[in-house]
Amino acid sequence: MSQPRGPLSQLRRGHEELVLGLLRKHGPLSRGELGRRCGLSRTTLYDILAELVAGGAVVTASERETPRGRGRPAETLTLNPDAGQAIGIDFARRGLHVAAINLAHEIVGSASEPHDADLPWEQRVELAGRLVGSLTGGTLSLGALSAIGVGVVGPVAGPAGGPKEGDTRDDGAGEDGAGGEEPAGPHPAQVLLRERFGVPVLLDNNTRLAALGEAIWGAAAGVRDVLYLRLSHGVGGGLVVGGSLHRGAYGLSGEFGHITVDQDGARCDCGGTGCLETVASIRAVLDAYRAAGGHAGDVPGLAKAAGAGDAAALAVLDGVGTGIGGVLAALCNAIGPSVIVVGGELAETGTALMDPIERALRAHVMPVSRHRVSLRRATLGEVAGALGGIALVLHESPLLSRYPAGPELTEDLPMTPHDTRPAKENS
Repeated sequence: MSQPRGPLSQLRRGHEELVLGLLRKHGPLSRGELGRRCGLSRTTLYDILAELVAGGAVVTASERETPRGRGRPAETLTLNPDAGQAIGIDFARRGLHVAAINLAHEIVGSASEPHDADLPWEQRVELAGRLVGSLTGGTLSLGALSAIGVGVVGPVAGPAGGPKEGDTRDDGAGEDGAGGEEPAGPHPAQVLLRERFGVPVLLDNNTRLAALGEAIWGAAAGVRDVLYLRLSHGVGGGLVVGGSLHRGAYGLSGEFGHITVDQDGARCDCGGTGCLETVASIRAVLDAYRAAGGHAGDVPGLAKAAGAGDAAALAVLDGVGTGIGGVLAALCNAIGPSVIVVGGELAETGTALMDPIERALRAHVMPVSRHRVSLRRATLGEVAGALGGIALVLHESPLLSRYPAGPELTEDLPMTPHDTRPAKENS
Protein backbone atom coordinates (compact mmCIF):
# COMPACT_ATOMS: atom_id res chain seq x y z
CA MET A 1 0.00 0.00 0.00
CA SER A 2 1.33 3.42 -0.85
CA GLN A 3 2.05 5.88 1.95
CA PRO A 4 -0.49 8.60 2.73
CA ARG A 5 0.21 12.10 1.51
CA GLY A 6 -1.52 14.08 4.25
CA PRO A 7 -0.26 17.18 6.08
CA LEU A 8 1.98 15.21 8.46
CA SER A 9 3.69 13.26 5.70
CA GLN A 10 4.16 16.49 3.70
CA LEU A 11 5.67 18.16 6.77
CA ARG A 12 8.02 15.23 7.26
CA ARG A 13 9.03 15.32 3.61
CA GLY A 14 9.76 19.03 4.02
CA HIS A 15 12.02 18.27 6.98
CA GLU A 16 13.84 15.59 4.99
CA GLU A 17 14.35 17.94 2.06
CA LEU A 18 15.68 20.60 4.45
CA VAL A 19 18.30 18.21 5.83
CA LEU A 20 19.27 16.90 2.40
CA GLY A 21 19.53 20.46 1.12
CA LEU A 22 21.90 21.46 3.94
CA LEU A 23 24.15 18.49 3.26
CA ARG A 24 24.08 19.25 -0.44
CA LYS A 25 24.98 22.91 0.14
CA HIS A 26 27.55 22.61 2.93
CA GLY A 27 28.98 19.12 2.51
CA PRO A 28 29.58 16.78 5.49
CA LEU A 29 28.10 18.09 8.74
CA SER A 30 27.84 16.73 12.26
CA ARG A 31 24.46 16.22 13.86
CA GLY A 32 25.11 19.25 16.04
CA GLU A 33 25.91 21.43 13.03
CA LEU A 34 22.82 20.20 11.25
CA GLY A 35 20.75 21.03 14.30
CA ARG A 36 22.08 24.58 14.45
CA ARG A 37 21.45 25.16 10.75
CA CYS A 38 18.05 23.53 10.33
CA GLY A 39 16.28 24.73 13.48
CA LEU A 40 14.52 21.38 14.06
CA SER A 41 14.23 19.91 17.53
CA ARG A 42 16.87 17.36 18.48
CA THR A 43 14.29 14.56 18.56
CA THR A 44 12.84 15.42 15.15
CA LEU A 45 16.26 15.83 13.55
CA TYR A 46 17.60 12.54 14.88
CA ASP A 47 14.44 10.73 13.79
CA ILE A 48 14.75 12.22 10.27
CA LEU A 49 18.45 11.34 10.08
CA ALA A 50 17.81 7.77 11.25
CA GLU A 51 15.40 7.20 8.37
CA LEU A 52 17.67 8.88 5.81
CA VAL A 53 20.61 6.73 6.94
CA ALA A 54 18.46 3.57 6.97
CA GLY A 55 17.24 4.38 3.46
CA GLY A 56 20.79 4.94 2.20
CA ALA A 57 20.37 8.60 1.27
CA VAL A 58 22.84 9.70 3.96
CA VAL A 59 26.02 7.93 5.10
CA THR A 60 28.70 8.49 7.71
CA ALA A 61 31.65 10.50 6.43
CA SER A 62 35.24 10.18 7.61
CA GLU A 63 35.78 11.35 11.16
CA ARG A 64 37.10 14.83 11.75
CA GLU A 65 40.23 15.51 13.71
CA THR A 66 39.54 17.31 16.98
CA PRO A 67 41.97 18.65 19.61
CA ARG A 68 43.14 16.14 22.20
CA GLY A 69 41.31 16.04 25.44
CA ARG A 70 37.98 17.00 23.96
CA GLY A 71 36.50 13.57 23.56
CA ARG A 72 35.78 11.48 20.47
CA PRO A 73 35.86 13.14 17.06
CA ALA A 74 32.42 14.26 15.94
CA GLU A 75 30.79 11.84 13.50
CA THR A 76 29.84 13.64 10.33
CA LEU A 77 27.13 12.78 7.86
CA THR A 78 27.13 13.31 4.12
CA LEU A 79 25.03 12.55 1.08
CA ASN A 80 25.50 9.13 -0.44
CA PRO A 81 26.29 9.65 -4.16
CA ASP A 82 25.29 6.05 -4.82
CA ALA A 83 21.87 6.37 -3.18
CA GLY A 84 20.16 6.93 -6.49
CA GLN A 85 19.88 9.11 -9.54
CA ALA A 86 17.49 11.82 -10.60
CA ILE A 87 16.51 11.34 -14.22
CA GLY A 88 15.33 13.93 -16.71
CA ILE A 89 13.97 13.06 -20.16
CA ASP A 90 13.13 15.45 -22.99
CA PHE A 91 10.82 13.99 -25.61
CA ALA A 92 11.45 16.49 -28.39
CA ARG A 93 9.60 16.22 -31.69
CA ARG A 94 12.45 14.56 -33.58
CA GLY A 95 14.83 13.42 -30.89
CA LEU A 96 15.24 12.18 -27.35
CA HIS A 97 17.53 13.65 -24.70
CA VAL A 98 18.24 12.24 -21.24
CA ALA A 99 20.34 13.39 -18.30
CA ALA A 100 21.06 11.99 -14.85
CA ILE A 101 22.52 13.36 -11.64
CA ASN A 102 23.18 11.66 -8.32
CA LEU A 103 21.99 12.72 -4.90
CA ALA A 104 25.00 15.01 -4.51
CA HIS A 105 23.92 16.91 -7.65
CA GLU A 106 26.86 15.56 -9.64
CA ILE A 107 25.98 14.99 -13.30
CA VAL A 108 26.22 11.27 -14.02
CA GLY A 109 25.95 11.88 -17.75
CA SER A 110 23.71 12.82 -20.64
CA ALA A 111 22.82 11.29 -23.99
CA SER A 112 20.78 12.15 -27.08
CA GLU A 113 19.49 10.29 -30.10
CA PRO A 114 17.43 11.54 -33.07
CA HIS A 115 14.35 9.72 -34.32
CA ASP A 116 11.51 10.15 -36.81
CA ALA A 117 8.83 12.64 -35.83
CA ASP A 118 6.12 9.96 -36.04
CA LEU A 119 7.92 7.36 -33.90
CA PRO A 120 5.26 5.66 -31.69
CA TRP A 121 5.36 6.42 -27.98
CA GLU A 122 6.10 2.82 -27.09
CA GLN A 123 9.30 2.99 -29.11
CA ARG A 124 10.21 6.42 -27.73
CA VAL A 125 9.97 5.12 -24.18
CA GLU A 126 11.95 2.02 -25.14
CA LEU A 127 14.63 4.30 -26.54
CA ALA A 128 14.53 6.41 -23.36
CA GLY A 129 15.07 3.29 -21.27
CA ARG A 130 18.08 2.31 -23.36
CA LEU A 131 19.63 5.77 -23.12
CA VAL A 132 19.03 5.94 -19.36
CA GLY A 133 20.66 2.52 -19.06
CA SER A 134 23.70 3.78 -20.93
CA LEU A 135 24.15 6.49 -18.28
CA THR A 136 23.62 4.28 -15.26
CA GLY A 137 25.52 1.15 -16.23
CA GLY A 138 22.35 -0.69 -17.11
CA THR A 139 20.90 -0.59 -13.59
CA LEU A 140 18.80 2.44 -12.80
CA SER A 141 18.63 3.18 -9.08
CA LEU A 142 16.26 6.04 -8.50
CA GLY A 143 16.41 5.33 -4.79
CA ALA A 144 16.13 8.46 -2.67
CA LEU A 145 15.07 10.58 -5.63
CA SER A 146 12.24 8.34 -6.73
CA ALA A 147 10.70 10.23 -9.63
CA ILE A 148 11.43 11.12 -13.25
CA GLY A 149 11.07 14.60 -14.73
CA VAL A 150 9.83 14.64 -18.31
CA GLY A 151 9.50 17.32 -20.95
CA VAL A 152 7.05 16.94 -23.82
CA VAL A 153 5.97 19.07 -26.75
CA GLY A 154 3.03 21.44 -26.30
CA PRO A 155 0.97 22.83 -23.41
CA VAL A 156 0.89 20.89 -20.14
CA ALA A 157 -1.69 21.51 -17.42
CA GLY A 158 -0.77 22.19 -13.81
CA PRO A 159 -1.77 19.86 -10.99
CA ALA A 160 -4.87 21.95 -10.37
CA GLY A 161 -6.18 20.93 -13.75
CA GLY A 162 -7.09 22.70 -16.94
CA PRO A 163 -7.86 21.67 -20.49
CA LYS A 164 -4.34 20.50 -21.38
CA GLU A 165 -2.41 17.45 -20.27
CA GLY A 166 0.38 17.45 -22.82
CA ASP A 167 0.72 17.39 -26.56
CA THR A 168 -0.31 14.03 -28.01
CA ARG A 169 -0.65 15.31 -31.56
CA ASP A 170 1.11 13.81 -34.51
CA ASP A 171 -0.31 16.32 -36.93
CA GLY A 172 2.96 17.89 -37.98
CA ALA A 173 2.85 20.87 -35.65
CA GLY A 174 6.17 22.39 -34.74
CA GLU A 175 8.23 21.08 -31.88
CA ASP A 176 6.99 23.78 -29.59
CA GLY A 177 3.74 24.40 -31.40
CA ALA A 178 0.40 25.05 -29.81
CA GLY A 179 -2.07 23.95 -32.45
CA GLY A 180 -5.03 21.69 -31.99
CA GLU A 181 -6.86 20.38 -28.95
CA GLU A 182 -5.29 17.65 -26.86
CA PRO A 183 -7.38 15.04 -25.10
CA ALA A 184 -7.53 15.23 -21.31
CA GLY A 185 -5.91 12.53 -19.19
CA PRO A 186 -2.38 11.27 -18.59
CA HIS A 187 0.15 11.80 -21.35
CA PRO A 188 1.35 8.57 -23.03
CA ALA A 189 4.87 9.25 -21.77
CA GLN A 190 3.61 9.30 -18.18
CA VAL A 191 1.71 6.05 -18.55
CA LEU A 192 4.52 4.14 -20.27
CA LEU A 193 7.35 5.48 -18.09
CA ARG A 194 5.34 4.73 -14.95
CA GLU A 195 4.85 1.17 -16.15
CA ARG A 196 8.54 0.78 -16.99
CA PHE A 197 10.16 2.36 -13.94
CA GLY A 198 7.44 2.18 -11.27
CA VAL A 199 7.84 5.76 -10.03
CA PRO A 200 5.92 9.03 -10.34
CA VAL A 201 6.47 10.97 -13.57
CA LEU A 202 6.46 14.77 -13.38
CA LEU A 203 5.51 16.36 -16.69
CA ASP A 204 5.95 19.80 -18.19
CA ASN A 205 6.51 21.55 -21.50
CA ASN A 206 10.02 20.71 -22.75
CA THR A 207 10.90 24.24 -23.82
CA ARG A 208 9.86 25.66 -20.47
CA LEU A 209 12.05 23.04 -18.82
CA ALA A 210 14.92 24.12 -21.08
CA ALA A 211 14.40 27.66 -19.79
CA LEU A 212 14.57 26.30 -16.25
CA GLY A 213 17.77 24.42 -17.03
CA GLU A 214 19.45 27.50 -18.51
CA ALA A 215 18.33 29.62 -15.54
CA ILE A 216 19.79 27.17 -13.01
CA TRP A 217 22.90 25.75 -14.67
CA GLY A 218 23.31 27.61 -17.95
CA ALA A 219 23.62 31.02 -19.56
CA ALA A 220 21.28 32.79 -17.12
CA ALA A 221 22.29 31.11 -13.86
CA GLY A 222 21.37 33.30 -10.91
CA VAL A 223 19.35 35.84 -12.93
CA ARG A 224 15.89 36.69 -11.60
CA ASP A 225 14.23 37.90 -14.82
CA VAL A 226 14.98 35.83 -17.92
CA LEU A 227 13.37 35.40 -21.32
CA TYR A 228 14.37 32.16 -23.06
CA LEU A 229 13.74 31.55 -26.77
CA ARG A 230 14.39 28.23 -28.49
CA LEU A 231 14.70 28.12 -32.28
CA SER A 232 14.26 24.53 -33.34
CA HIS A 233 11.78 22.55 -35.44
CA GLY A 234 9.32 24.78 -33.61
CA VAL A 235 9.76 28.08 -31.85
CA GLY A 236 8.92 28.48 -28.20
CA GLY A 237 10.30 29.74 -24.95
CA GLY A 238 10.01 30.25 -21.25
CA LEU A 239 9.94 33.04 -18.70
CA VAL A 240 11.57 33.50 -15.32
CA VAL A 241 9.83 36.42 -13.64
CA GLY A 242 10.95 37.78 -10.28
CA GLY A 243 13.03 34.68 -9.63
CA SER A 244 10.27 32.18 -10.39
CA LEU A 245 9.55 30.07 -13.46
CA HIS A 246 6.23 31.15 -14.97
CA ARG A 247 3.78 28.50 -16.20
CA GLY A 248 0.82 30.68 -17.12
CA ALA A 249 -2.86 29.73 -17.24
CA TYR A 250 -3.29 26.15 -18.48
CA GLY A 251 0.45 25.84 -19.08
CA LEU A 252 0.37 28.23 -22.03
CA SER A 253 3.25 30.52 -21.06
CA GLY A 254 6.11 30.88 -23.53
CA GLU A 255 4.35 30.32 -26.86
CA PHE A 256 6.47 33.02 -28.50
CA GLY A 257 6.50 31.15 -31.80
CA HIS A 258 2.86 32.10 -32.33
CA ILE A 259 3.32 35.84 -32.21
CA THR A 260 2.39 37.25 -35.63
CA VAL A 261 5.28 38.79 -37.57
CA ASP A 262 3.71 38.89 -41.05
CA GLN A 263 -0.02 39.41 -41.50
CA ASP A 264 0.22 38.11 -45.07
CA GLY A 265 2.60 35.28 -44.24
CA ALA A 266 2.31 31.52 -44.39
CA ARG A 267 -0.30 29.50 -42.59
CA CYS A 268 0.94 28.18 -39.24
CA ASP A 269 0.18 24.78 -37.72
CA CYS A 270 -1.50 26.56 -34.80
CA GLY A 271 -4.16 27.88 -37.19
CA GLY A 272 -2.81 31.41 -37.37
CA THR A 273 -1.07 33.23 -40.20
CA GLY A 274 2.46 34.61 -40.34
CA CYS A 275 3.55 33.40 -36.89
CA LEU A 276 7.22 33.70 -35.93
CA GLU A 277 7.43 29.92 -36.27
CA THR A 278 6.59 30.21 -39.99
CA VAL A 279 9.79 32.19 -40.57
CA ALA A 280 12.16 31.17 -37.75
CA SER A 281 11.76 27.39 -37.43
CA ILE A 282 14.37 25.05 -38.90
CA ARG A 283 12.15 24.04 -41.79
CA ALA A 284 11.20 27.62 -42.62
CA VAL A 285 14.79 28.86 -42.57
CA LEU A 286 16.13 26.00 -44.68
CA ASP A 287 13.27 26.41 -47.17
CA ALA A 288 14.06 30.13 -47.48
CA TYR A 289 17.74 29.38 -48.00
CA ARG A 290 17.06 26.83 -50.72
CA ALA A 291 14.63 29.23 -52.38
CA ALA A 292 17.48 31.75 -52.47
CA GLY A 293 19.70 29.25 -54.28
CA GLY A 294 21.37 27.56 -51.33
CA HIS A 295 21.97 23.83 -51.09
CA ALA A 296 22.31 23.06 -47.36
CA GLY A 297 20.06 20.25 -46.19
CA ASP A 298 20.44 20.85 -42.46
CA VAL A 299 21.42 23.47 -39.92
CA PRO A 300 25.11 22.47 -39.72
CA GLY A 301 25.30 22.90 -43.50
CA LEU A 302 23.65 26.30 -43.26
CA ALA A 303 26.03 27.35 -40.48
CA LYS A 304 29.01 26.21 -42.56
CA ALA A 305 27.77 28.19 -45.56
CA ALA A 306 27.27 31.31 -43.46
CA GLY A 307 30.70 30.91 -41.92
CA ALA A 308 32.21 30.72 -45.41
CA GLY A 309 30.53 34.00 -46.37
CA ASP A 310 27.77 32.56 -48.55
CA ALA A 311 25.67 35.57 -49.51
CA ALA A 312 22.35 33.72 -49.61
CA ALA A 313 22.89 32.17 -46.19
CA LEU A 314 23.87 35.49 -44.65
CA ALA A 315 20.90 37.28 -46.23
CA VAL A 316 18.40 34.69 -45.03
CA LEU A 317 19.78 34.65 -41.49
CA ASP A 318 19.87 38.44 -41.42
CA GLY A 319 16.18 38.61 -42.33
CA VAL A 320 15.23 35.90 -39.84
CA GLY A 321 17.29 37.51 -37.10
CA THR A 322 15.70 40.89 -37.74
CA GLY A 323 12.24 39.40 -37.31
CA ILE A 324 13.25 37.59 -34.14
CA GLY A 325 14.82 40.73 -32.70
CA GLY A 326 11.64 42.70 -33.27
CA VAL A 327 9.58 40.10 -31.41
CA LEU A 328 12.10 40.01 -28.55
CA ALA A 329 12.01 43.79 -28.30
CA ALA A 330 8.22 43.76 -27.99
CA LEU A 331 8.44 41.06 -25.32
CA CYS A 332 11.11 43.04 -23.48
CA ASN A 333 8.92 46.13 -23.46
CA ALA A 334 6.08 44.07 -21.99
CA ILE A 335 7.98 41.88 -19.54
CA GLY A 336 11.27 43.63 -18.77
CA PRO A 337 13.83 40.80 -18.55
CA SER A 338 17.46 41.54 -17.76
CA VAL A 339 18.74 38.58 -19.78
CA ILE A 340 17.54 37.02 -23.04
CA VAL A 341 18.85 33.54 -23.82
CA VAL A 342 18.57 32.17 -27.35
CA GLY A 343 18.95 28.42 -27.79
CA GLY A 344 17.97 25.61 -30.13
CA GLU A 345 19.72 24.27 -33.21
CA LEU A 346 19.41 27.51 -35.19
CA ALA A 347 21.43 29.36 -32.55
CA GLU A 348 24.37 27.24 -33.73
CA THR A 349 24.56 29.47 -36.81
CA GLY A 350 26.32 31.90 -34.47
CA THR A 351 26.90 35.57 -35.19
CA ALA A 352 25.23 35.34 -38.61
CA LEU A 353 21.94 35.06 -36.73
CA MET A 354 22.74 36.58 -33.34
CA ASP A 355 24.09 39.88 -34.70
CA PRO A 356 20.91 40.82 -36.60
CA ILE A 357 18.84 39.72 -33.61
CA GLU A 358 20.79 42.08 -31.41
CA ARG A 359 20.62 44.96 -33.90
CA ALA A 360 16.84 44.68 -34.19
CA LEU A 361 16.46 44.24 -30.44
CA ARG A 362 18.44 47.42 -29.74
CA ALA A 363 16.55 49.32 -32.43
CA HIS A 364 13.07 48.50 -31.11
CA VAL A 365 13.39 48.10 -27.36
CA MET A 366 12.63 51.14 -25.21
CA PRO A 367 15.69 53.41 -24.95
CA VAL A 368 15.76 53.10 -21.15
CA SER A 369 16.21 49.32 -21.53
CA ARG A 370 18.57 49.38 -24.49
CA HIS A 371 21.78 48.91 -22.53
CA ARG A 372 20.29 46.95 -19.67
CA VAL A 373 19.25 43.83 -21.53
CA SER A 374 21.90 41.19 -22.10
CA LEU A 375 21.49 38.89 -25.12
CA ARG A 376 23.20 35.51 -24.66
CA ARG A 377 23.43 32.20 -26.45
CA ALA A 378 22.31 29.13 -24.52
CA THR A 379 25.09 26.99 -23.08
CA LEU A 380 23.48 23.65 -22.18
CA GLY A 381 22.76 22.42 -25.70
CA GLU A 382 20.26 19.67 -26.42
CA VAL A 383 20.04 18.39 -22.83
CA ALA A 384 18.75 21.68 -21.36
CA GLY A 385 15.19 20.31 -21.21
CA ALA A 386 16.30 17.05 -19.58
CA LEU A 387 18.23 19.00 -16.95
CA GLY A 388 15.15 21.13 -16.39
CA GLY A 389 13.22 17.90 -15.82
CA ILE A 390 15.70 16.97 -13.09
CA ALA A 391 15.18 20.37 -11.45
CA LEU A 392 11.45 19.68 -11.52
CA VAL A 393 12.05 16.44 -9.62
CA LEU A 394 14.29 18.05 -7.01
CA HIS A 395 11.98 21.07 -6.73
CA GLU A 396 14.66 22.83 -4.66
CA SER A 397 15.54 25.81 -6.84
CA PRO A 398 14.08 29.18 -5.77
CA LEU A 399 12.89 29.36 -9.38
CA LEU A 400 10.26 26.76 -8.44
CA SER A 401 9.22 28.29 -5.12
CA ARG A 402 5.82 29.32 -6.50
CA TYR A 403 5.66 26.68 -9.20
CA PRO A 404 3.46 23.57 -8.96
CA ALA A 405 5.27 20.26 -8.64
CA GLY A 406 3.81 19.13 -11.95
CA PRO A 407 1.05 16.67 -12.82
CA GLU A 408 1.73 13.09 -11.79
CA LEU A 409 0.29 9.97 -13.24
CA THR A 410 -1.50 9.15 -9.99
CA GLU A 411 -2.20 11.09 -6.84
CA ASP A 412 -1.30 8.37 -4.32
CA LEU A 413 2.24 7.57 -5.38
CA PRO A 414 4.77 8.35 -2.62
CA MET A 415 7.82 10.42 -3.44
CA THR A 416 9.71 10.68 -0.17
CA PRO A 417 13.47 11.27 -0.32
CA HIS A 418 14.27 8.17 1.74
CA ASP A 419 11.93 5.62 0.22
CA THR A 420 13.88 3.25 -2.03
CA ARG A 421 11.00 0.90 -2.74
CA PRO A 422 9.22 1.03 -6.11
CA ALA A 423 5.73 2.42 -5.83
CA LYS A 424 3.05 -0.17 -6.38
CA GLU A 425 0.73 -0.15 -9.33
CA ASN A 426 -2.85 0.82 -8.66
CA SER A 427 -5.25 -2.05 -8.65
